[in-house]
Amino acid sequence: MPKDREIRAFTVPLEVRAGEDGKAPKVEGYAAVFNEETVIGNYFREMFLPGAFKRAIGEDDVVFLINHDGLPLARTRAGTLTLKEDKRGLKISAELDGDDPDVQRIVPKMNRGDLDKMSIAFWPDVEEWHDEDRDGEKLPLRKIKEARLFDVSIVTMPAYEGTEIGLRSLQQFRADSGGNQASLRKLRMKIKQDLATRQLTAGE
Repeated sequence: MPKDREIRAFTVPLEVRAGEDGKAPKVEGYAAVFNEETVIGNYFREMFLPGAFKRAIGEDDVVFLINHDGLPLARTRAGTLTLKEDKRGLKISAELDGDDPDVQRIVPKMNRGDLDKMSIAFWPDVEEWHDEDRDGEKLPLRKIKEARLFDVSIVTMPAYEGTEIGLRSLQQFRADSGGNQASLRKLRMKIKQDLATRQLTAGE
């Protein structure tokens, strides 16, 4: 899979419950939902289509993390993380280690609702663009038909990262489809401004 990745967060609450032995907490919820539009950085709209994760579920080694960082709390390869698609979206089920200090640290916060959002790190393998921004009235729509997965994470502050990857994809789509020069110039300016802002923030 590519080294680059995009990150998307979803506001579907998680369910935390005790395991059969009372020590192994289990987490269930949706890491992504289908057919729901989200505005990314005020640059474009985006939605995941049903079936987007079918290949990833069968092939990718996906880890369960906190804020997309640190050591895995569960993993598909180990059988402690299960992924499946249903009509609503990408459903996850993770069996955590009750003796793990990281798990002991986050489970109370999850039970209280302080940690209750899910996020995915992915790469869009197959995407479809609908450029409705030619007249400046509506943002372009990106439909992700197939995505590879790096991780699913429980997050404190949901964020939409990797925006520049999506913008480059939109720029390439417009160039390939003969998009008008005004739209291309506006998109290039947005990309430059976004990257400049990120560089300034990183240097603080």
